[in-house]
Amino acid sequence: MSKIRELASDTAVYGLSSIVARFLNYLLVPFYTGFFAPDEYGVISLIFAAFVFLNVLFSFGMESAYIRYATDRDQAPDVFKTIQSMLIGVGSILALLMYVGSDFIMPVISLDVTQDFTIYALLIGILWFDALSLVPYAELRLVRKSFTYAGYRVVNVIINLTLNIYLIAGLGWGIEAVLWSNLIASGVTTIGLWIITRSLFKGTFSMPVVQQVLLFGLPYVPNGLGFAINEVVDRFYLNAMNPEHIEAIYGISYTPEDITGIYNACYKLAIFMLLTVQMFRMAWQPFFMKYADATDNKTVFADVFDWFNIFAGIIFVSISMFVFEIASLQVPFMGDGTLINDRYWEGLSIVPVLLLAYWFQGWFVVFSAGIFIKEKTKILPGITMVGAGITIMLNFMLVPQFGMMGSAIATLVCYAVIAFILLYYSYKELNVLYRIRKTLVVIGITSTVVWIAKYSNMLYVDSLQVRLVLTLIGVVFVFYSLKPVRTTSN
Repeated sequence: MSKIRELASDTAVYGLSSIVARFLNYLLVPFYTGFFAPDEYGVISLIFAAFVFLNVLFSFGMESAYIRYATDRDQAPDVFKTIQSMLIGVGSILALLMYVGSDFIMPVISLDVTQDFTIYALLIGILWFDALSLVPYAELRLVRKSFTYAGYRVVNVIINLTLNIYLIAGLGWGIEAVLWSNLIASGVTTIGLWIITRSLFKGTFSMPVVQQVLLFGLPYVPNGLGFAINEVVDRFYLNAMNPEHIEAIYGISYTPEDITGIYNACYKLAIFMLLTVQMFRMAWQPFFMKYADATDNKTVFADVFDWFNIFAGIIFVSISMFVFEIASLQVPFMGDGTLINDRYWEGLSIVPVLLLAYWFQGWFVVFSAGIFIKEKTKILPGITMVGAGITIMLNFMLVPQFGMMGSAIATLVCYAVIAFILLYYSYKELNVLYRIRKTLVVIGITSTVVWIAKYSNMLYVDSLQVRLVLTLIGVVFVFYSLKPVRTTSN
C-alpha cells in the first residue's frame, strides 16, 4: 500500500499544479466566450487544434525517450544534451518549413494569408519554445521535483492569463492577443527551465544515444498524430458542416465557425476528467518504471487501475449531473458573466459523452505500462491509427446527422476501442489482471443513472433534488464496487 501512497502523493502534487494551472487557464473560457463571438472563438479553436498536430512533430517522441533512458542517472547528462540539441535542430527546421508552407497551412485553420501572418508566426514561436521545455519538464518529473515542476506550470499560466486580460480587455486586441500571451508565457518558462537544468548541458552529444532515443521515440510520432486526430479533428469536421445541415439539427442559422466555437467551449467542461487523466499520467510513467521489476508489480498495477476508476467514476457522475449549473456559475469581476456564456449552451449535452471518452483514455494510460516497460512501443502507432480511422469515419458519418453530438460519440468510441486493443497487447506483455468486467458494469450503471437524472424533469419531480440523491448513490456505488480487493482474476 505504501507504493500506492507514493503514486497518490506524486499525483496529488502534479494534480495540484495542474488544477491551479487549469483553473487559472480555465478563467480564459468565460473571458473568451464573453469577449469573442462563437465564430471568432471557433477560429481560436482551429489554431490550437493545429497546435496539437504540429506539437507532435516538434517533439517527435523525445519526452518519453528521455524518461526511458535518463532513468540511469549516470547517463542522464548525455541523454539530456543529445535530445535537447536534436530538439533545437529539428524545431528550427520545422519552423522554417512552416514559414515556407504558410500559403498552404494558413487557410486550413481559417487564417487569411495576407492579413493573419502575424498570428501564424506567433504559432510557430509557441511550438518552438514548447518543444524545448519538454525535456526539462521531464527531468523534473523523473527526479521527483514535483513542487518545482508545479511552480513553473503555475507561473506559465499566470503570465498567460494576465497578458490575455490586459491585451484583450485593456487594449482591445483581438485573436492575436491570445497568441502573444501564449508565446511570452512559453518563452519565459522555457528559459527558466533551461537555467535550472543547465548542469545537464555538461553532458556529451552522443550518436549512440541519438540512435537509441530515435528507435524508442519515433514510434510516438505516428502514435501522437493518431491521438491528435482523435482529439481535435472533430473541430475541422464541424467547421466544414453544411449550413443547411446545421439549421436542420439546431433550428438556427449558425455558421460552421459558430458550431466549432460552441463545441470547443462546451468541450472544456470535460476538463475535470481530462485533468484527472493528465495529472495521473504525469506521476504514472515514472512510477511504473521505478517498480517495473518489483515482485508485486502486477498486484500494484491492478490496484492502481481500481483507484483510478474510483476517482474517474465519481467525477463522471458528479459533473454529468450538474453540467448546466456548472456552465451557469457566475464568474467574479465579469459582471453577469458565467463560466460559459449562454450563447454557447447549445452544446452542453455533449459533456457526459466526453467525460466517458476521457475515462477510457485514462484506461489507455494505465495499460501503457506493460508496453513501455517491455519496450514494445512500436505497436502504439498501429493502435492509435486504428483509433484515428474510427474517428475520421464516425465524424464523416455522424456530424452531418447529429452535429456536435456526432463528434462527441466518435471521440467516445475511438478511446474505448483503442483502450481495449492496448489492454490485449499489454496483458500479453505483463499479464496484469485488471477488473475489466466489473468496471464496465459500473460504467453502464452510472451512465444509466445520469440518463435517468437528465429526464427526471419529465417525471414532474424536482430535478435538482433527484440529481442530488442520485449523485450520492452513484458516488457510494462507485467506491464500494471498485475498491481494490487484491483479487487474482477479473
